[in-house]
Amino acid sequence: MAETTSGAEPATQATLPKGFRGAEQGWPELHRIPHPPHRLPLLGDVLGADRRAPVQDSMRYARQLGPIFRRKAFGKEFVFVWGAEPAADMADESRFAKHVGLGVANLRPVVGDALFTAYNHEPNWQLAHDVLAPGFSREAMEGYHPMMLAVAERLTDHWDRELAAGRAVDVPGDMTKLTLETIARTGFGHDFGSFERPRLHPFVTAMVGTLTYAQRLNTVPSPLAPFLLRSASRRNEADIAYLNRTVDDLVRARRASGEGGDGDLLDRMLQTAHPETGERLSAENVRRQVITFLVAGHETTSGALSFALHYLSRHPEIAARARAEVDAVWGDAAVPGYDQVAKLRYVRRVLDEALRLWPTAPAFAREAREDTVLAGDHPMRRGAWALVLTAMLHRDPDVWGSDAERFDPDRFDPKAVRSRAPHTFKPFGTGARACIGRQFALHEATLVLGLLLRRYDLRPDPGYRLKVTERLTLMPEGLRLHLERRTVTAGVSSGEALDEDPSELRCPVHGARD
Repeated sequence: MAETTSGAEPATQATLPKGFRGAEQGWPELHRIPHPPHRLPLLGDVLGADRRAPVQDSMRYARQLGPIFRRKAFGKEFVFVWGAEPAADMADESRFAKHVGLGVANLRPVVGDALFTAYNHEPNWQLAHDVLAPGFSREAMEGYHPMMLAVAERLTDHWDRELAAGRAVDVPGDMTKLTLETIARTGFGHDFGSFERPRLHPFVTAMVGTLTYAQRLNTVPSPLAPFLLRSASRRNEADIAYLNRTVDDLVRARRASGEGGDGDLLDRMLQTAHPETGERLSAENVRRQVITFLVAGHETTSGALSFALHYLSRHPEIAARARAEVDAVWGDAAVPGYDQVAKLRYVRRVLDEALRLWPTAPAFAREAREDTVLAGDHPMRRGAWALVLTAMLHRDPDVWGSDAERFDPDRFDPKAVRSRAPHTFKPFGTGARACIGRQFALHEATLVLGLLLRRYDLRPDPGYRLKVTERLTLMPEGLRLHLERRTVTAGVSSGEALDEDPSELRCPVHGARD
């Protein structure tokens, strides 16, 4: 996510001053940090830049310039970090905090001080986090599992119809429908009817519009934005109004029904008080959190599933190994139980490897809590910030080897994970402000991959070459797959399903037994 400087409130009112939002002020030895050649006065590093793909542009410069580099555009200087040592420094919560940069701050007209977009000093973030965290407990996740299965069945029914008609399936489009319906039903008891529509639901169209507009704001000089983006700004306002109306109607219907949602996220937002203060979420805060979960809860997961399916179709030997594990673990059960999903350890490695190569939230920003020195070499003043370029951190050859561009799920074999330095795999961000729904997303995605592998053989279009589209998140563009229906053979042993003691497994994001 291409975050840049916000020029807004300090991260904490007590300790972080205003005025250190530009890299020129926050990095006293900025001149030592390399930048692209051919820098132009005033305009900066714009020659050869692709406004539609700023993340991939930055990845290209990262390969040329090293683990700490800077870019300048329209008078704004940005510092990027991706090496293992500086990234580990920035993950240190005692020294660094989340920085809400321009890419994320551009979404504040949509969701204000919701979980993802709140500045650190804003109290609504902690209130919402404490109220909603139990909604992602193991008990809550088990309650969501049947609804995840029901939505996945709608996907497979749709894919069966496409297969019968001899058509290839639209992977990103269908994964977007799947993940939107999953978070809407499990979190808010709402059905958008995505699979019954010939086109994407207008909520998705409006959501994509707001994300795309936020991305465009990053690439236009601020003084010129009102003129260059006049019509786009009007569309963005209409998109925001539609998102607000949709969520207001959803909340109004829940209140009017007088019925709960069996403890779903909306129930928690409307009925739960903070366990210590007794404070409740305001109506405006509820709206902002619902939009955040609907957008973030499906946009990133749909991308992760789409990239994973692309790689599975291109690596039939990996797909066969994953499918054999599904057959062995699930056997002839009509549908898998909640605990059976966690036993798909190789399938999970496939997902992790897809997230390694293309983390759908491809960057996150961190700011210094106090004056410090990054990686023992680069002084930073209090409030100075940098972007951790996750997509390059996950390609660091010193961590992942000289073949870091190769898709290999065995990089997440437990022994390989234990041998790697910490903080080198960060698809969900880091620290206290990391993605609150990461376990929800991982369970959903692992379940769906297992169901699809069990039911279909995936065949790629031979002429397709992966193209990644950017709208703050990443998604494969134009990915279509051909399907062949397979017959499940129960009890096939993969040699993979039961080869590790679960108590010894280490989460690749956090640590042992997380």
